[in-house]
Amino acid sequence: MSEVALLQLIGLCVIGVGVAILLFIQARFVRVVGFVTILLGIFALIALGVPQMASLPPAEEKFDVATIKTPADMAAIGQKIFFSKGQCALCHSIGPSESARCPDLKGIGAKLTREFMYESLTQPQAYIYLDYRHEGPPKQYPARMPFINKNPIGLTNNEILSVIAFLQEMSGEPITVSPSEITQPTQTAAVIPMAHGQ
Repeated sequence: MSEVALLQLIGLCVIGVGVAILLFIQARFVRVVGFVTILLGIFALIALGVPQMASLPPAEEKFDVATIKTPADMAAIGQKIFFSKGQCALCHSIGPSESARCPDLKGIGAKLTREFMYESLTQPQAYIYLDYRHEGPPKQYPARMPFINKNPIGLTNNEILSVIAFLQEMSGEPITVSPSEITQPTQTAAVIPMAHGQ
C-alpha cells in the first residue's frame, strides 16, 4: 500500500469516527469535536487527492566539448544554461518588463563587447548601472548580480563563454566566441581569451 493510499485510509477513518460521534453521542461539546473531525478528514482527503509532484532541482546540463562544432552550437548550449543552471532568467528578462528585478537583456550582445560581458558576469560589482532602458528615468534594480562563476551558481569558463555566445546570437550580432576557445574539462581557463582578429 502506498503512502498516499495509507493516508487516505486514515482520513476515511477520521471521518468515520466523526460520523459515529455525531450519531451516538448527545453531549454538545463532543458533537462539536465530531463535526470538526469530519471537516478535518474531508480536507485531508481533498489535499491527498491533488496529484503530488516531487520538487527537484533542474537537471544539470552537461555539455560534451566534442559535440561543439560551430558558434551556433555554443549559443544553443548557452541558451540552455541561461534558463537552467545559470539561473539568469530568475532576475533578467529578454524584452521589456516592468516587474524585472534586473536589467532587460534584449539586444545586450549588440551594446556590450564580449570582454565587458565576461567581466560583468565574473565581477558583477566592477561597474554598476541603473538600467539599460532607452526611455524613462533610470531606476535602481532591487536585485544584486551574483558572481556566477562562484558558488552557488558556479558556471565554468566554458559555460560562461556559451552564455556570451547566446547573448550575442539573441541580439542578432555575429558570435565572436569560437568553439576553439572551449577548453577540455580537465583544464581551467582563468581569463577570457581575446577574440581572433581584435
